[in-house]
Amino acid sequence: MRVGLTGGIGSGKSEVARIFEELGAFIIDTDVLARDAVAPHSDGLLAIARVWPSVVRGGALDRNALAEIVFNDPAARERLNAIVHPFVRRLAREKEHHAQPGQLIVHVVPLLFETGYGELVDKSVVVVAPDEERIARVVQRDRSGEAHVRARMAAQIAPGEARQRADYVIENDGNLGHLRQRVAAIYRELI
Repeated sequence: MRVGLTGGIGSGKSEVARIFEELGAFIIDTDVLARDAVAPHSDGLLAIARVWPSVVRGGALDRNALAEIVFNDPAARERLNAIVHPFVRRLAREKEHHAQPGQLIVHVVPLLFETGYGELVDKSVVVVAPDEERIARVVQRDRSGEAHVRARMAAQIAPGEARQRADYVIENDGNLGHLRQRVAAIYRELI
Protein backbone atom coordinates (compact mmCIF):
# COMPACT_ATOMS: atom_id res chain seq x y z
CA MET A 1 0.00 0.00 0.00
CA ARG A 2 1.22 3.47 -0.92
CA VAL A 3 0.47 6.28 1.52
CA GLY A 4 1.04 9.95 0.80
CA LEU A 5 2.12 11.94 3.85
CA THR A 6 1.89 15.71 3.63
CA GLY A 7 1.60 18.83 5.72
CA GLY A 8 2.55 22.45 5.45
CA ILE A 9 5.99 23.72 6.32
CA GLY A 10 6.62 23.34 10.05
CA SER A 11 3.64 21.06 10.62
CA GLY A 12 5.74 18.12 11.80
CA LYS A 13 5.51 15.79 8.80
CA SER A 14 9.21 14.84 9.10
CA GLU A 15 8.65 13.73 12.68
CA VAL A 16 5.55 11.79 11.62
CA ALA A 17 7.61 10.12 8.87
CA ARG A 18 10.24 9.12 11.45
CA ILE A 19 7.55 7.56 13.62
CA PHE A 20 6.08 5.68 10.65
CA GLU A 21 9.58 4.38 9.88
CA GLU A 22 10.12 3.26 13.49
CA LEU A 23 6.83 1.35 13.23
CA GLY A 24 8.06 -0.48 10.12
CA ALA A 25 7.06 1.64 7.13
CA PHE A 26 9.36 2.20 4.15
CA ILE A 27 9.84 5.95 3.74
CA ILE A 28 10.36 7.75 0.45
CA ASP A 29 11.15 11.42 1.04
CA THR A 30 10.41 13.39 -2.11
CA ASP A 31 12.39 16.39 -0.81
CA VAL A 32 15.50 14.20 -0.96
CA LEU A 33 14.48 12.92 -4.40
CA ALA A 34 13.90 16.49 -5.59
CA ARG A 35 17.51 17.31 -4.68
CA ASP A 36 18.67 14.20 -6.54
CA ALA A 37 16.54 15.19 -9.55
CA VAL A 38 18.42 18.50 -9.90
CA ALA A 39 21.90 17.31 -8.94
CA PRO A 40 24.84 18.49 -11.07
CA HIS A 41 24.74 17.03 -14.60
CA SER A 42 21.19 15.69 -14.10
CA ASP A 43 18.45 15.97 -16.70
CA GLY A 44 16.40 17.94 -14.16
CA LEU A 45 19.13 20.55 -13.72
CA LEU A 46 19.55 20.86 -17.50
CA ALA A 47 15.80 21.43 -17.87
CA ILE A 48 15.85 24.15 -15.20
CA ALA A 49 18.90 25.78 -16.81
CA ARG A 50 17.01 26.08 -20.09
CA VAL A 51 14.26 28.08 -18.36
CA TRP A 52 16.26 29.98 -15.71
CA PRO A 53 19.94 29.94 -16.70
CA SER A 54 20.83 32.45 -13.97
CA VAL A 55 20.05 29.94 -11.19
CA VAL A 56 22.73 27.47 -12.31
CA ARG A 57 26.16 28.50 -11.12
CA GLY A 58 29.31 26.43 -11.45
CA GLY A 59 27.26 23.49 -12.70
CA ALA A 60 25.06 23.40 -9.60
CA LEU A 61 21.65 24.77 -8.72
CA ASP A 62 21.58 27.95 -6.66
CA ARG A 63 18.53 27.02 -4.59
CA ASN A 64 18.19 30.45 -3.01
CA ALA A 65 18.15 32.19 -6.39
CA LEU A 66 15.53 29.77 -7.68
CA ALA A 67 13.45 30.15 -4.51
CA GLU A 68 13.42 33.92 -4.95
CA ILE A 69 11.92 33.45 -8.40
CA VAL A 70 9.33 30.78 -7.69
CA PHE A 71 8.04 31.90 -4.30
CA ASN A 72 7.13 35.29 -5.70
CA ASP A 73 5.63 34.07 -8.97
CA PRO A 74 2.92 31.37 -8.96
CA ALA A 75 3.32 30.74 -12.71
CA ALA A 76 7.07 30.20 -12.28
CA ARG A 77 6.38 27.85 -9.36
CA GLU A 78 3.99 25.81 -11.51
CA ARG A 79 6.55 25.68 -14.29
CA LEU A 80 9.24 24.48 -11.87
CA ASN A 81 6.91 21.80 -10.52
CA ALA A 82 6.14 20.67 -14.07
CA ILE A 83 9.87 20.26 -14.69
CA VAL A 84 10.93 18.59 -11.45
CA HIS A 85 7.98 16.43 -10.45
CA PRO A 86 8.17 13.89 -13.31
CA PHE A 87 11.80 13.20 -12.35
CA VAL A 88 10.84 12.87 -8.67
CA ARG A 89 8.02 10.46 -9.47
CA ARG A 90 10.33 8.29 -11.55
CA LEU A 91 12.90 8.19 -8.74
CA ALA A 92 10.15 7.34 -6.21
CA ARG A 93 8.95 4.41 -8.32
CA GLU A 94 12.52 3.14 -8.49
CA LYS A 95 12.91 3.42 -4.69
CA GLU A 96 9.71 1.47 -4.07
CA HIS A 97 11.47 -1.67 -5.33
CA HIS A 98 13.61 -1.60 -2.17
CA ALA A 99 10.60 -2.07 0.14
CA GLN A 100 9.97 -5.48 1.63
CA PRO A 101 6.93 -7.44 0.42
CA GLY A 102 3.87 -6.23 2.33
CA GLN A 103 5.70 -3.25 3.85
CA LEU A 104 3.72 -0.03 4.05
CA ILE A 105 5.28 2.52 1.68
CA VAL A 106 4.99 6.13 2.83
CA HIS A 107 5.74 8.87 0.33
CA VAL A 108 6.53 12.12 2.16
CA VAL A 109 5.31 14.79 -0.28
CA PRO A 110 5.04 18.45 0.79
CA LEU A 111 2.92 19.25 -2.29
CA LEU A 112 0.88 16.04 -2.37
CA PHE A 113 -2.40 17.60 -3.45
CA GLU A 114 -1.03 20.64 -5.29
CA THR A 115 0.93 18.54 -7.81
CA GLY A 116 -1.46 15.62 -8.34
CA TYR A 117 0.90 13.22 -6.53
CA GLY A 118 -2.05 12.28 -4.33
CA GLU A 119 -3.54 10.40 -7.27
CA LEU A 120 -0.57 8.00 -7.17
CA VAL A 121 -1.17 6.82 -3.60
CA ASP A 122 -3.83 4.62 -2.04
CA LYS A 123 -4.37 6.74 1.08
CA SER A 124 -3.33 10.19 2.21
CA VAL A 125 -2.35 11.55 5.61
CA VAL A 126 -2.03 15.26 6.40
CA VAL A 127 -0.25 16.65 9.45
CA VAL A 128 -1.67 19.92 10.73
CA ALA A 129 -0.53 22.29 13.44
CA PRO A 130 -1.45 25.82 14.51
CA ASP A 131 0.11 28.47 12.25
CA GLU A 132 1.98 30.21 15.06
CA GLU A 133 3.60 26.94 16.16
CA ARG A 134 4.58 26.18 12.56
CA ILE A 135 6.14 29.61 12.13
CA ALA A 136 8.07 29.33 15.40
CA ARG A 137 9.41 25.87 14.43
CA VAL A 138 10.61 26.99 11.02
CA VAL A 139 12.12 30.26 12.26
CA GLN A 140 14.09 28.30 14.85
CA ARG A 141 14.99 25.39 12.53
CA ASP A 142 15.96 27.35 9.42
CA ARG A 143 16.91 30.68 10.98
CA SER A 144 14.41 32.26 8.57
CA GLY A 145 12.49 35.44 9.10
CA GLU A 146 8.80 35.24 9.92
CA ALA A 147 7.80 37.02 6.68
CA HIS A 148 9.73 34.45 4.63
CA VAL A 149 8.03 31.58 6.46
CA ARG A 150 4.59 33.13 5.97
CA ALA A 151 5.30 33.51 2.23
CA ARG A 152 6.23 29.83 2.00
CA MET A 153 3.08 28.89 3.92
CA ALA A 154 0.97 30.98 1.53
CA ALA A 155 2.44 29.05 -1.41
CA GLN A 156 1.11 25.77 0.01
CA ILE A 157 -2.38 24.34 0.16
CA ALA A 158 -4.54 25.78 2.95
CA PRO A 159 -4.65 23.39 5.93
CA GLY A 160 -8.47 23.38 5.84
CA GLU A 161 -8.49 22.21 2.23
CA ALA A 162 -5.82 19.59 2.94
CA ARG A 163 -7.94 18.29 5.83
CA GLN A 164 -10.92 17.85 3.51
CA ARG A 165 -8.90 16.05 0.85
CA ALA A 166 -6.93 13.72 3.14
CA ASP A 167 -8.07 10.29 4.26
CA TYR A 168 -6.44 10.81 7.67
CA VAL A 169 -5.60 13.94 9.66
CA ILE A 170 -2.93 14.02 12.36
CA GLU A 171 -3.19 16.95 14.75
CA ASN A 172 0.29 17.90 15.91
CA ASP A 173 -0.16 19.88 19.10
CA GLY A 174 3.54 19.72 19.93
CA ASN A 175 3.26 16.82 22.38
CA LEU A 176 5.50 14.04 21.03
CA GLY A 177 3.75 11.35 23.09
CA HIS A 178 0.36 12.29 21.63
CA LEU A 179 1.86 12.45 18.17
CA ARG A 180 3.29 8.93 18.49
CA GLN A 181 -0.09 7.59 19.63
CA ARG A 182 -1.90 9.23 16.72
CA VAL A 183 0.60 7.94 14.14
CA ALA A 184 0.58 4.43 15.63
CA ALA A 185 -3.22 4.27 15.45
CA ILE A 186 -3.21 5.23 11.78
CA TYR A 187 -0.33 2.84 11.04
CA ARG A 188 -2.27 -0.07 12.59
CA GLU A 189 -5.35 0.82 10.58
CA LEU A 190 -3.39 1.11 7.32
CA ILE A 191 -1.68 -2.25 7.69
